[in-house]
Amino acid sequence: MSSETLNRLNPVIVLNKQNITPALGLAIIAWWALVALMIFWPDKPVGFAPPRFVGETHRLFATFAAALTVAALLGRALEWRLLFSPLQRSARWLVALAVLIAIWETVTAKLALLPAPFFAPPRALVEAYATDWYRLGDSVLNSLRLLALGFIFGSLSGFVTGIAIGWSRGLGYWVHPILRFLGPVPSTALLPLSLYFFPSSFSAAIFLIALATWFPVTVLTWSGVSSVDNRYYDVARTLGASNLFLILRVAIPASLPHVFVGLFMGLGASFSVLVAAEMMGVKSGLGWYLQWAQGWAAYANMYGALIVMALLFSSLITLLFAVRDRLLAWQQSAVKW
Repeated sequence: MSSETLNRLNPVIVLNKQNITPALGLAIIAWWALVALMIFWPDKPVGFAPPRFVGETHRLFATFAAALTVAALLGRALEWRLLFSPLQRSARWLVALAVLIAIWETVTAKLALLPAPFFAPPRALVEAYATDWYRLGDSVLNSLRLLALGFIFGSLSGFVTGIAIGWSRGLGYWVHPILRFLGPVPSTALLPLSLYFFPSSFSAAIFLIALATWFPVTVLTWSGVSSVDNRYYDVARTLGASNLFLILRVAIPASLPHVFVGLFMGLGASFSVLVAAEMMGVKSGLGWYLQWAQGWAAYANMYGALIVMALLFSSLITLLFAVRDRLLAWQQSAVKW
């Protein structure tokens, strides 16, 4: 009798395989210890106004600790591997996160070792999100719109330019020097010129983001098209393929791994340009929000925007890699994120 059949007949064996590991158990204990530290250790008074959103912060962290406990126990008891396995893999990170938040809470709210308001406790982040969610959400939407327009324009123009100069030596002769001369120049260095030539700061920001995306996508697409084995073209020509067929069905598919590397590099460059451009005249966006929060000494709002920015940009890169793995299933292990 096979081991799989024995596992089906004996549920105890299956449950034993799903036991909570010491790391996950330590994560649960760490988060409940963090909740106890927040609730039972009184805060050190700072300033004249009483702190706000203290109870809401305690309830938020207690809810997370309870959800982590319930998820671990249900995943073990009901064999929900889709729920239990990710918890097991991220257990050590959950422990580290609880320890870091405990240190943050201790040196700010409990002992006041760091100067306020430059270093705010966790409850200040909860207050920032609760009281200024509309302005922050509007900034996220405007940043996404600006980033999407610039990245799409830059990616399409870079893709077309890369294919053109990779396919045509005559065109590459004229474009290659321009690419080498202007490509390495940071897009933000052209901000004064773009504000002069474009009718609005929004359109100037789109141009700068597109320019930052265009250079790596062009170079990597050109490299991908140039590196295609000539034997593929010879076989296709033998079967009567036209030049358009060679470009669409041979050159582009073979260069897609290079194209996605260029898109990854262009997306990373566009994030920096986005924030810099929004600080120079755009009336709403994450970069504008950071500058606004710093100007009003709302450092908790600034930290909250930085966290949102990190989550947003990381999610966009993860989405790009998910699309890449979908289109290039044969090369999933080549580039990791």
